[in-house]
Amino acid sequence: MKKSLARWGWLFTGPTVAAFIIGFVVPFVLGLYLSFTEFRTVTRSTWVGFDNYLKLFGDDTFAHSLWYTAAFAIVTTILINVFAFAIAYLLVKQFRGKNTFRSVFFMPNLIGGIVLGYIWLLLLNGVLGMWARSITYNETYGFWGMVILMCWQQIGYMMVIYIAGLQSIPTEMLEAAEMDGASAGRRLRSVIIPLVMPSITVCTFLTITNGFKMFDQNLALTNGAPSRLSELLALNIFNTFYGRTGFEGVGQAKAVVFLIIVAVIALAQNRFARSKEAAV
Repeated sequence: MKKSLARWGWLFTGPTVAAFIIGFVVPFVLGLYLSFTEFRTVTRSTWVGFDNYLKLFGDDTFAHSLWYTAAFAIVTTILINVFAFAIAYLLVKQFRGKNTFRSVFFMPNLIGGIVLGYIWLLLLNGVLGMWARSITYNETYGFWGMVILMCWQQIGYMMVIYIAGLQSIPTEMLEAAEMDGASAGRRLRSVIIPLVMPSITVCTFLTITNGFKMFDQNLALTNGAPSRLSELLALNIFNTFYGRTGFEGVGQAKAVVFLIIVAVIALAQNRFARSKEAAV
């Protein structure tokens, strides 16, 4: 068996490894190199060292986008997980039509980000128009507009993960807790939530990273208006790279810093959540 794997294993793993190298490793290394250069195309670049990073840290729009995105990710992570868990908790109970409700809540996740952004642009501007306002009136309107959009799209997806976690809880444990006189709230806090910590870990990881990476909805809903004050990090990088001639290297440096920030936050969150799972 081992000889066969050693002889023919490359035939199965080779294409996957090659695709990973071509699709991830090479672009990553090339992007890291280009962040230290001034370039128009990837084949015509001039080494400038840390000049791009110095320009980056002197860019007020990047600093604003960073804190704006951090606030957005924190708010959406909390709201999405709270509402997704609450809906999942209701939809694991036995009642007629629960599968229909599950499908309805999941459907928004099937809509593309650009389309979703334009749909909510019409809806929110229609409501705000009653007070002679629009979604781009100031960054606060844009912030909460994107929060509503993100929650509406993501709650159904996270709900499915929480439903899977809730359905995996042994009924014997819940029955034992009920027989011991534990109230519904006590069972939720002491039995259900600890046992669905793996689902909480996955959902918080996904919502944090999705909050930091959001681009197409931001582009469609506000496009950074007014005056780039509602610009999330991904859109800020895009506008720097494609919107300012000669700043391609700065845009690439922003992308590298963005990757490091998201990776550190995601790994820290995942490690913290895993420690809670181990404690349980």
